Amino acid sequence: MGRPALEVADIFRTHGPAWREAQHAHLNLSQLKVMSAIEQCRTAALGGHVLRCPACEHLEIAYNSCRNRHCPKCQARAAQRWLEERQADLLPVAYYHVVFTLPAPISAIAYTNKALIYRLLFEVAAETLRTIAGDARHLGAQIGVTLVLHTWGSALMHHPHVHGIVPGGGLSADGQRWVACKPGFFLPVRVLSRLFRRRFLEELTKAHGTGQLRFFGEFAGLSEAAAFADWLTPLRRCEWVVYAKRPFAGPQAVLAYLSRYTHRVAISNQRLVAMDERGITFRWKDYRCKERARLKTMTLSPAEFMRRFLLHVLPGGFHRIRHFGLLANGGRRENLAKVRALLQVAPRAMPETVNAEVPPTLVQPLFVCPKCGAAMAIVEIFGRGQLIRAPPLLQVIS
Repeated sequence: MGRPALEVADIFRTHGPAWREAQHAHLNLSQLKVMSAIEQCRTAALGGHVLRCPACEHLEIAYNSCRNRHCPKCQARAAQRWLEERQADLLPVAYYHVVFTLPAPISAIAYTNKALIYRLLFEVAAETLRTIAGDARHLGAQIGVTLVLHTWGSALMHHPHVHGIVPGGGLSADGQRWVACKPGFFLPVRVLSRLFRRRFLEELTKAHGTGQLRFFGEFAGLSEAAAFADWLTPLRRCEWVVYAKRPFAGPQAVLAYLSRYTHRVAISNQRLVAMDERGITFRWKDYRCKERARLKTMTLSPAEFMRRFLLHVLPGGFHRIRHFGLLANGGRRENLAKVRALLQVAPRAMPETVNAEVPPTLVQPLFVCPKCGAAMAIVEIFGRGQLIRAPPLLQVIS
């Protein structure tokens, strides 16, 4: 796939320096690192290598990627590796997609309390699913859950929510039976919503009582216990959005879905339309409209576009994909083996890895010549900011 006509990196390189200088007091180190990484990604600043095709003598320069998890150009390979690892976890059962969304007032205070509120979103959503599923009035089983955090809406506003992929069933309390969901039905959404609301507000109140929440600007008054309690009152009565979709067509459909969600960033380069005197124009979906009328374009000033993009920089070390219950990392392998034994199915084969016993002719080359299809070889490696010795008239892989 060729380089898109416009990239987030182009916007950062063009408008970033002046904006960073104007906003230096309002940008944290993580945001500055993300901007720097995206600007330098696949440029000489990060080094790279020269490729040569032994068959047709074609030469190319390939610059190194930044590998930052917020970079629109660096997610495809990471997503592929993750999906290959997850293939062995799939079960021959129906899978359901659930979404837990925080109300707008909590999203507003989440920006200055990201690590805490995002963690609560993960933990309370997983607890809600496992509690209702464990209730004999509903499923009466121990389930597994994979949750993926997204913090944006299509217009790049702060909109924290988690997408969940859940097998349609679980182990009985004694671990001796597989308990399947009713066909086409997972768990009652209204019951999930009520418990999610109650438990999240309980944990948020507890965090406030122990001084873990920080408030600034218009929310500074919420540091007082009485003011915070009053602020929570309407949140105890409003509807909290929990959404459950119909089951996927099969395990491969689950993988196809996950490939679109696990390593997504706030906006892809493919959604960018133009950067001109009017500002930055990009495609977005307005979910308030009917299906055919949802696709629209939006134009923002460069400053506003960069501000919205950087709203979604995650705290350092924060994991945005997490597994719970039967799929928790500590016991996933044993739990899946038990489930497969109960379902009387063979374990899924792990993807083959290249090793010394594989004939060289069967190993997929890392670099393929775009001219003749032969395997290309690295003939020169250059470090960060180092000039290359190769002739200048080379095709650059971006």
